[in-house]
Amino acid sequence: MSSTQLDIAAVDAYLNAHLPGYRGPLEATKFAVGQSNPTFLLQTPEKKYVLRRKPPGVLLKSAHAVDREFCVQSALADSVVPVPRMYLLCQDDSVIGSDFYVMEHLDGRIFLDPTMSGESNDTRGAVLDEMNRVLAALHMVDIQAAGLSDYGPPGNYFERQIARWTKQYRASETTEISEMDALIEALENAIPKDDGQRTLVHGDYRIDNLMFEKHGTRCIGVLDWELSTIGHPYADLAAVIMQWRMPPGTEGRGLAGIDRDSLGLPSDQAFVDRYCQRRGLSGIDNFGFYLAFNFFRMAGILQGVYKRAQDGNASDPKRAVVLGSYVPMFAQHGLAALNA
Repeated sequence: MSSTQLDIAAVDAYLNAHLPGYRGPLEATKFAVGQSNPTFLLQTPEKKYVLRRKPPGVLLKSAHAVDREFCVQSALADSVVPVPRMYLLCQDDSVIGSDFYVMEHLDGRIFLDPTMSGESNDTRGAVLDEMNRVLAALHMVDIQAAGLSDYGPPGNYFERQIARWTKQYRASETTEISEMDALIEALENAIPKDDGQRTLVHGDYRIDNLMFEKHGTRCIGVLDWELSTIGHPYADLAAVIMQWRMPPGTEGRGLAGIDRDSLGLPSDQAFVDRYCQRRGLSGIDNFGFYLAFNFFRMAGILQGVYKRAQDGNASDPKRAVVLGSYVPMFAQHGLAALNA
C-alpha cells in the first residue's frame, strides 16, 4: 500500500470536526487493489477506518459515484445483506479535491480468486454457497422498505445499461475494436422482453468484492457498490459465471480449465440452480444474453481504466494498461456467449 492521492492533514482535520469519537494522529495507506475509486486504510492510535474517494482528474459523467455507494450501504445497515457501517460522506471538494466517504474497517479475509488456494474443499464449497446465499438475499431485499425504490430509473434495465455503457465506452475509446462494435450491435438486437423483475443489483458481484470472517465461511461484508442500482437480478448472477469463465491465476481470477470437482467447487449450472432454488425460480431462459452483457460491460469498464491511464489519472497506471489490453478478449467472449 502507498499513501499517494490523499491529503492526510486535510482528512485528519475534517474527521476531527465531523466524526464523533475520532482522535488522531492519522496515518493513511492506499490499498493496492482496485482500479476505480482509490481506497485507503485510515489508522489512528485507537481505531481503524476505511476511506473511499473519487479519483483525481477529469472523470466520465456519472462514474465513480461514491455518494451512491454511501447511500446504498447506509440503507442496508442491519439488513440481511452484510455491509460495513457508514460513518460520513463528504461532498465538499475543497477538502481533498473530490467526494469521499469513511466507513467501518472490517477485520476479515478476502479471497482474490474462486480457487481459494490453500483452503480445504469443504471451505471452498461453503464459501461459494455463502456467496450464493448472500446474492439471493440481496435480490430479495424489499427496496421500498429500504428506501431504495428511487435508487434506479424505471424501464428495461438491460436496454438502459447497454445504452449507458456504450456511451461510456465511446467516450473512452482510444482505437477501433471491431469485436466491441459487433458485440454492441448484437446485444442491442437481443435484449429480452422485460419480465418485471426489479431488484437491488450490486453491479460487480464477485468473490473478491466479498469479505468473510477470518476463521470461517460467513460473509461479513459486501464491498464496492459503485455500480449498484435498481435493475435486473440476472445481471449479478451472470457476473459470477462470467468471472468463472476467465483463466485461473492472478490476472484472470477465474476457473477456466479447472477440475472443479477435485476442489469441491460447484459447476456453473449447479450455482445457478441453487440460486434459483433460494429465490423460488423454476430456471432462467436465455442465460447467454446475461452472460454476454456482463462481458460487454466489463470490456467497457476496462476501456475506461485504460483511458484513465492514458490521461494520467489511473489508480495503478501500469496495471491499467495491462487491463486495457483485455478489452478485445472480453468482447470475443461476449459474442461467443451470445451465440452459444
